Amino acid sequence: MPLLLSVAFQQLYQMADSMIVGRFAESAQAGELALAAVGASYPITQLFVAVATGINIGTSVLVSQLFGAKRYLRMKTAISTALITTTVVSLLLTLFGAVCTNGLMSALNTSADIFADASLYLRVFGLLFLFIYNVCTGIFNAMGDSRTPLFLLILSSVGNVILDVVFVAILHWGVAGVAWATFIAQGASGVFAFFLLMCR
Repeated sequence: MPLLLSVAFQQLYQMADSMIVGRFAESAQAGELALAAVGASYPITQLFVAVATGINIGTSVLVSQLFGAKRYLRMKTAISTALITTTVVSLLLTLFGAVCTNGLMSALNTSADIFADASLYLRVFGLLFLFIYNVCTGIFNAMGDSRTPLFLLILSSVGNVILDVVFVAILHWGVAGVAWATFIAQGASGVFAFFLLMCR
């Protein structure tokens, strides 16, 4: 059940961003354009999420085998390797995204009126925190703890919605507001997951 709920709450991020930016924009037309900009970035963000999920699953398989065999020293080495590899991969993908965002958006035939907002949303998207959270989740699950990642994800999702409302409805930041809300919420969950893993 915690694993199924985690998937549901991960989907809440994009839904909350879309709903809040569409509802609280300064005008109906601005809301439609902002909603379209967040939606246009969805295929690219899901591609990055798929890579992070793959790392999560691969790490989980290896760590669970070592944990079950009580080979704790090897398990710690595997965890360290996974964390280092994840950090490097996420930084490389962040660099790739920063350089190629406009090309990716052009390849998706993004219309000119939402191009700038969609590119902004992608550039703020926090890949490092997304990847760290996912690899830590895989490690927690491998050790039989699926509740800790779920609680972190629930807190992160609720925080994302609150920040969306503050940044978009109150401060009127538009697409930049939902982008920074997601960045901060994912950043907090990634940092807390890493800290709890190190304590564990």
